[in-house]
Amino acid sequence: MPRFVYQAWRLFMEGRPLELAAESIAITCYSSEVLRSIHVALLCVQDKPEDRPNMSRAVLMLGNNDSLPQPKHPGFFTERDLLEASYSSRMSKPSSANECSISVLEAR
Repeated sequence: MPRFVYQAWRLFMEGRPLELAAESIAITCYSSEVLRSIHVALLCVQDKPEDRPNMSRAVLMLGNNDSLPQPKHPGFFTERDLLEASYSSRMSKPSSANECSISVLEAR
């Protein structure tokens, strides 16, 4: 999940958020609805809790056409996730940052 959040954030900031949607969804849905869903999702994973909408606000955001605030930096990824994301486009991905050990990070 963390790598997906980073990928979503990166594509959103690059102006390419529709690349997140499966082709079948992009074809059968209105792209504006897909874009709005991605935007609201990024608002829900912001680093600071006070910047995240509560559930009722998120539902309202999805159901109306009001302008949405620009999402800030997502909070659910680590520097290691950034490293792994940089290798995701390559054919072979190292098993660890230093290729000597593997560490699994888990939230409490």
